[in-house]
Amino acid sequence: MSNDRRADVAAEPSQRPREKTSASARSILLTVLGEFVLPRRGEVWTGTLVHAFGALGVEEKSARQALARTAAEGLLDSERHGRKVRWNLTGAGDRLLREGTERIYGFMRRPHAWDGRWLVLTVGVPETQRRLRHRLRTRLTWLGLGSPAPTLWVVPDASKEAAVREVVRELDLTDRAFAWTGPAADVGDTTKLITAAWDLDDVEKRYATFIERFDGLAVDSDREAFVNQVLLIQEWRRFPFLDPDLPAELLDHAWPGPRAAAVFHDLHNRWHRRAQSEWDRMDEDAAARH
Repeated sequence: MSNDRRADVAAEPSQRPREKTSASARSILLTVLGEFVLPRRGEVWTGTLVHAFGALGVEEKSARQALARTAAEGLLDSERHGRKVRWNLTGAGDRLLREGTERIYGFMRRPHAWDGRWLVLTVGVPETQRRLRHRLRTRLTWLGLGSPAPTLWVVPDASKEAAVREVVRELDLTDRAFAWTGPAADVGDTTKLITAAWDLDDVEKRYATFIERFDGLAVDSDREAFVNQVLLIQEWRRFPFLDPDLPAELLDHAWPGPRAAAVFHDLHNRWHRRAQSEWDRMDEDAAARH
């Protein structure tokens, strides 16, 4: 399986309206697999997933389509037990979810020091090779790089050199790419570079919406804990794809990311036990059905 799918764990793909339902169902499925199935040996009944999707307001048809699509991508295998079907994460699915959850749950967890060094990459892909351009953009954006100009990518984090080198190698772009690391020269306006590379105004608005929606939210039952836990993760998992997590030295005001991260981790920890209990109840019900 291509490593491009790692970014899919965090980013909802852009879809035409008639495709939106299935895309949303697949996105929810990945969240559920990572939060509830991965810790349980990667096994789950179809009935459990259908019941879980119903609690989240997703129709059974969409849930089954998401399962079929994810299996077709090589992330799940099915195993029949009489009239019931049990799904198992494949090796590729397990790796995808482990790497994705590590990035999602670790994102902005702790403040980090900056050594003042940047990584600058130039790589050209012709407009005619649109699929390759999309794969390159997806992979580099997932790593936090921004593109202030055509063929140019930057990130104030020289430690990502190895990861960027791997992307270039896997996409067979070595003969079209050059990269440098080091401190910025005192030429040009860094603020304008950042504005051109990342839409931070949009990210900041998304953080404000996230905080407004979830901060202080309480649940009254295990079912509510499960539903809100999934919705919480659904919203949070996009931020590692959108926010380059710039050093404080490059921001001109207090960034809301750390506050949003505190809200996420506090609620995730608070709802964890009850959400997991609800999942176990749904799984036991599914296992008991003939």
